[in-house]
Amino acid sequence: MSYMSASTRTILFLSRSTTKLSFFPFKPSFSSSSSYPSLTLHFTRTKCTLQHQPQTLLRRNVIEVLEERSLLDSTTNDSALRSSAAPSPSSSSGAANSPPLKVYCGFDPTAESLHLGNLLGIIVLSWFRRCGHQPVALIGGATARVGDPSGKSLERPELDVATLERNTAGISQTIKQILGRSLNSNLEGSKVVILNNYDWWKEISLLEFLKNVGKYARVGSMIAKESVRKRLESEQGMSYTELTYQLLQGYDFLYLFQNEGVNVQIGGSDQWGNITAGTELIRKILQVEGAYGLTFPLLLKSDGTKFGKSEDGAIWLSPAMLSPYKFYQYFFTVPDADVIRFLKILTFLDIEEIAALEGEMKKPGYVPNTAQRRLAEEVTRFVHGDEGLTEALKATEALRPGSETKLDWKTIEGIAEGVPSCSLAYDSVLNLSLVDLSVSSGLFESKSAARRLLKQGGLYLNNNRVDSENKRIEEADIVDGKVLLLSAGKKNKVLVRIA
Repeated sequence: MSYMSASTRTILFLSRSTTKLSFFPFKPSFSSSSSYPSLTLHFTRTKCTLQHQPQTLLRRNVIEVLEERSLLDSTTNDSALRSSAAPSPSSSSGAANSPPLKVYCGFDPTAESLHLGNLLGIIVLSWFRRCGHQPVALIGGATARVGDPSGKSLERPELDVATLERNTAGISQTIKQILGRSLNSNLEGSKVVILNNYDWWKEISLLEFLKNVGKYARVGSMIAKESVRKRLESEQGMSYTELTYQLLQGYDFLYLFQNEGVNVQIGGSDQWGNITAGTELIRKILQVEGAYGLTFPLLLKSDGTKFGKSEDGAIWLSPAMLSPYKFYQYFFTVPDADVIRFLKILTFLDIEEIAALEGEMKKPGYVPNTAQRRLAEEVTRFVHGDEGLTEALKATEALRPGSETKLDWKTIEGIAEGVPSCSLAYDSVLNLSLVDLSVSSGLFESKSAARRLLKQGGLYLNNNRVDSENKRIEEADIVDGKVLLLSAGKKNKVLVRIA
C-alpha cells in the first residue's frame, strides 16, 4: 500500500487474538460468497472498534456519490463494482439484503502525523461508511520498511523500529479520532477496523513468499507499471527492494480479501499499479472474482500544483504538529478558483448547498471569503472536531486587533507558530515603555515609527489599542505571566515570551 505516506496516531479499543492459518499452495474452487481457504502463518491481529455520534446512512450508490463529487478516478471492473455498491433494498420490500462492501485504504507510517494528502483516503472511506459499507484502515508497519516508489524520484530513507512504532501510534490515533467522530454502533457499517500489515508479514519467510506469491508475478507486467517505469528510466534507477513493493501491497489485498472479507482497495491515482497488482494476485492465486480497486484523484490546485503544502511545510492533521487555528487559516486562504471544487472534495455538504454558494459568489453583493469560511469550518470540524473548530474560531477572532475576546495562554499558543516571537526576561519587560518594547521585540525598527503608528491608533497590546505614548508594561498586561502580544495594524504581530 503506499498506503499513503503518512504521519499520525492510534488509541482504540484493542483486542488481540492469535490465529493460525495454513499456507498455500492450493487450487481453490469456490464462489466469492463462500469461506476462503487460508494461508499458513501465525499472526497477531489487532483491531479496534470506534463508535460515535449517530448519523443516518445515505441510501445511495457510493460510486455515484464519489463520481458526483469528483472523487473518482479509476475503477477495476466498473460495472460489477457499481452493482456491488448499490444500496441494499429495504426490509419492507421482501428482498434479501446484499452484503455491504468491506473497503480498505493503506497508510504507510513514514511520518508521525498524517498530512493533508492523506485526508482524501479518510474522506473516501467515510463516504463508503455513510453509504452503509465497512471501512478498514491498514497501517503499513511492514511496507514502510521498504518504501513505496510511486511518485518518488529517490528511494525513501530507512526508518528504525522505534520511529516506525511511534509513527504507527500517531497515525492510528488520528484515523481513530477523525473517523470515530461520525460513527454510531447502532448503524450497519459503523465499525472502523485498524490493522497493521506487520502482524502477518513478520511470520512470512522470503522462500515462502517467492514460492507461493512471487511465481504468480510477471516481471514484464511489474516493470510496465507507470510508477516503476518512470524510476527505471531515471538516472537514479530503482532497487530490487522497491520493485517488490507492489507485490507486498498486492499480497496485503489478497490476505485481507481471504481472511478479513475485504473486497475493495482504494488509494490515490498514483496507487493504480499497486492496487491492480493485488486484484491480479487474487484472481490468479485464489481463482475467484469479486475483488475491486478504486482510485481517487490526487489533491491538486487549479494550476496543477499539489495542494497541502505551505511555506512552513506540510499541512499536518495532528494538532500536536499543526494547531487547529493554523489548519483553519490554510483553508480560509484558498483562492476563489479552487474553493468550490474543494468544497465538493473535502466536505460532506450537499451538492445543492455547494451549488448555492457558487451562485452567491457570482452575485454583486457577495461577501468575500464566505465560501472559504465555510470550507475552513467544515474541514476543520471533520479533522479536529467541534472542540478544535471552536479553538480555531476563538483564536481567529481574538487575534483581530480591537477584538473584545479575551486572550488566554491556550489561544496564544494556538497561533504562536505562525507569529514571529522573541524571548525577554521578566525584569527587563516589567515597567518598560511600550514604545521601547515595540523596538526591542522587532515589531518596529525605530521608536519614531512606533510613536507614529501609535498616534494613528494602530498600535495594540494584547489586542487592545494603546492611545498613550507613556504606556508602560504592567504585571497585569502579561497574559498568564507568560506572554505579550504586540500588533502593528491588522497583520504585523510579535509574540513576546517572558523568560
